[in-house]
Amino acid sequence: MLGRKPTKIRVIPLGGLKEIGKNMTIIEYKDEMIIIDCGLSFPEDEMLGIDIVIPDITYVMKNKDKIKAIVLTHGHEDHIGALPYVLKKINVPVYGTRLTLGLVENKLREHKLLSDVHLQRVEPGETVQIQGFEVEFIRSSHSIPDACALAIHTSLGVILHTGDFKIDYTPIDEQMIDLQRIAELGKKGVLLMLADSTNVERPGTTMSERSVGATFENIFNNTRSRIIVATFASNVHRVQQIVNAAHKHNRKIVVSGRSMVNVVAVAEELGNLIIPDGLIIDVNHIDQYEDHEIVIITTGSQGETMAGLSRMATSDHRKLDIRAGDTVIISATPIPGNEKTVSRVINQLFEKGADVIYESLADVHVSGHACQEELKLMHKLASPKYFIPVHGEFRHLKQHAKLAENLGMPKENIFTIQNGNVVEITKDYGKLAGNVPAGPVLVDGLGVGDVGNIVLRDRKHLAEDGLMVVVVTITREGGKVAAGPDIISRGFVYVRESEDLIDEAKQIVRGALEHCEQQNIKEWSILKSSIRDALKDFLYAKTKRRPMILPVIMEV
Repeated sequence: MLGRKPTKIRVIPLGGLKEIGKNMTIIEYKDEMIIIDCGLSFPEDEMLGIDIVIPDITYVMKNKDKIKAIVLTHGHEDHIGALPYVLKKINVPVYGTRLTLGLVENKLREHKLLSDVHLQRVEPGETVQIQGFEVEFIRSSHSIPDACALAIHTSLGVILHTGDFKIDYTPIDEQMIDLQRIAELGKKGVLLMLADSTNVERPGTTMSERSVGATFENIFNNTRSRIIVATFASNVHRVQQIVNAAHKHNRKIVVSGRSMVNVVAVAEELGNLIIPDGLIIDVNHIDQYEDHEIVIITTGSQGETMAGLSRMATSDHRKLDIRAGDTVIISATPIPGNEKTVSRVINQLFEKGADVIYESLADVHVSGHACQEELKLMHKLASPKYFIPVHGEFRHLKQHAKLAENLGMPKENIFTIQNGNVVEITKDYGKLAGNVPAGPVLVDGLGVGDVGNIVLRDRKHLAEDGLMVVVVTITREGGKVAAGPDIISRGFVYVRESEDLIDEAKQIVRGALEHCEQQNIKEWSILKSSIRDALKDFLYAKTKRRPMILPVIMEV
């Protein structure tokens, strides 16, 4: 026994804390690790040209031999979206429920990885042995079917990860969250709980998904025009309620948007979505029906430029357009940061003569996340010794920590941490134990991580002030100007309308080169710096703008 290290569990979030998105957490026990979820987030406004953001997996790569599996709680993009990028680096088994893996298969197929990755399907209520970890999948409720909480059994105790959840007593698929199992675990003793913090600021409870169905029923009942519903593609329960309302009111359905088409196909194939035969029609046949016989289900509830609803609003859709009199239902809440784009789309729809119904006008959306009373119930049922609030911005994490404290949990047992922090748990203590690399990795086209802060700074500079290229040809022997300078401007001034400014700029460049010649300076780097410095001051004095200046020197 002498000198033997005490057994401990290390919990290391690589994403999902101080942010909404790119959820990814490592559970480390003895010499083995599992990863819970592997998500992406969408770029912020200042991330110009970036497609998606994924977690930094430096620590994962450093310990790739210890990683035994990736375990998924559910199939939302912020929990599965980074999988193709991570699986290209570490090929480990992926465990998830039926619909979750159905959506993962689509992603892996796109990235040509499907035949290389082992996907292990698990049913809610099942327990799987992954080396030293025993992982139990507990049925949960969320805004996508087949969501699960995870109970990770170790010899030290149980780690409960709630995943994203709400407590819906009347779920659409009648599969209620398994509160009984969580209570059983709580009675035996939960060592550590990680819990969803998204809606911790909202008092009370989250409304049942069925309440949206009643609103749809009312709208369908009183509408004779075409109905267009925009929602999250992954919200299969919401799509089911639209299908039910359309079927009841003898309307055919057109599905628009690549992700919506994919999810509907997968969910129907797996039995998560029940669609009567002949209800869905091809978009090309839409004109064969009267307006009161059509429902269009589309993507674009977040105002995304390339999504179905936005393209219809700007008359940019190849097959569909908004007509005066259409009823458009936006069945989602703007994700923080998307309010402006959603507002712009709503305005465009109104301008086209549509009748737009959104959350502030009717109950056309309910959240998939637990409010305060549901979180309190989860805490009381699980009764964990230690607690880490996850899945939320920093204010959400702090408020969730406060809620746990108000329920009687000792402050020293609550860890409000950020991505990269390491929490060490034993039977006797819990503590912060250092940091690992964590942060955003930017994906731009096929490039993963090759765009960093400097490239983004340059893009911002180009976007705000434009570019000026100065081309000069000098002689190899004497270093004298043989031709030029020629000036090309992009995004700074229109050359043909600013001839005087361009002529003056050329004089400034000539002056800088003559000065270098008098000093017998021939190094290209110094010549370029001289041109840049002289031109920068001149252009700022004349225009109060600072374009990016690129001197190009050629030798003859």
